[in-house]
Amino acid sequence: MLKNKNKQEEEQEDQAAPEEQEQILLFEAPENPDEPKLRLISLYGEVDEDRAAEITYGLRVLKETCSDRSAPELPEGEEGPQDEPQEDEEKPQEDKEKPQEDKEPIEFIISTYGGSAVEMFAIYDTMRMVKDECEIHTLGLGKVMSAGVLLLAAGTKGKRKIAKNCRVMMHSVIGGSAGAIHNLENEMEEIRFTQKQHIECLLEETTMTRAYLKRLLNKRVNVYLTAEEAVELGIADEIV
Repeated sequence: MLKNKNKQEEEQEDQAAPEEQEQILLFEAPENPDEPKLRLISLYGEVDEDRAAEITYGLRVLKETCSDRSAPELPEGEEGPQDEPQEDEEKPQEDKEKPQEDKEPIEFIISTYGGSAVEMFAIYDTMRMVKDECEIHTLGLGKVMSAGVLLLAAGTKGKRKIAKNCRVMMHSVIGGSAGAIHNLENEMEEIRFTQKQHIECLLEETTMTRAYLKRLLNKRVNVYLTAEEAVELGIADEIV
């Protein structure tokens, strides 16, 4: 469920939450450098603040450790040839920055019913920044619904996979409030703005047209899609 929380709901959650909460680790960097690199992040469950914090942290760490997988491994203690830089000679642009496809990708598994729109955008924006330097290969398993749809589509184009029996669901932004009429009007404006943001992001990441997307989201029911339909709409690239 793609939810837009208001301040009253957030305050109620803060009051009801215990002082110390057990953190759900969705990503953990290996302590032993000799361990094989597991460049995997997973999202199982609701898109909430705790999961968004874990995922955005994991993405940033994996971006910083995104090494060149095309470089040959040298024996221990042996260094490769080092050419002294020549001031008068400029290096070609392609030599200054390694191609993205030569770097180790990040695997991102998604299985969620959705959650907070704000936290969805936090993860999405982090993915956008990371993709500039490192590919993100997304995989939809079981259920990719509401907020999860944009995250699946936000993977590197051509590297977005979806399982054969995965179900995809889309709907418009959901929100609510209580209080004075002026507050209600203000909250409605925020919901409309969030909906507009959501549409623009989906248009950028998928092949859906604006007219089709608006027609789909204006339906007053949840819209369910098969894996085949998700590929047709550009949410994913391949069925596995």
